[in-house]
Amino acid sequence: MEKNKGKIFVFSAPSGAGKTTILNKLKAAVPNLVYSISATTRKPRPGEIDGKHYFFMSVEEFKRKIDQKAFAEWAVVHENYYGTPRSFIDSTVEQGSHIIMDIDVFGKKQFDKLYPEAIGILIVPPSMEELERRLRGRKSNDDQDIRVRLKNATTEIEFASTQGKYEYTIINDDLSRAVDDVIKLVTSEINKTV
Repeated sequence: MEKNKGKIFVFSAPSGAGKTTILNKLKAAVPNLVYSISATTRKPRPGEIDGKHYFFMSVEEFKRKIDQKAFAEWAVVHENYYGTPRSFIDSTVEQGSHIIMDIDVFGKKQFDKLYPEAIGILIVPPSMEELERRLRGRKSNDDQDIRVRLKNATTEIEFASTQGKYEYTIINDDLSRAVDDVIKLVTSEINKTV
């Protein structure tokens, strides 16, 4: 009997929409979910472990892997390369595990060319005013950074609504409800048979 393949869930959201919190609660609530590990050229932060938090590599190695088409998607973000290794995705779904991807809206469009079966979930704030309030509440962003993040959020949401492929959009106006909605839809998708 052939083992069922796992499903791929791609989550996208502007900075401050609550995606990381929602994904952490989703992982705790739904068994058999694997969080995708990205490759990056940035230096490890204290406590980060290679192969657990990221696959850390040099710029030269990353560029070589780009040439080898080893990434499902990749981008340069704040002068560092980030990418999703195809081998990690393929081995995870072949084993029957379901994978959670955290990819921005532009990377998702790239990703869909290789994995059109991926289920897209867009998480958005209820308003730009609320997004600004959340970003200011973090106390880790200065005014310039907040302005850039708000501008990027507007661009990302516009791109996702016009050019993205998202089966679901979750408006995170109430965190516990957004978490419940995500858990229900992921569980429902996992339980669907082909």
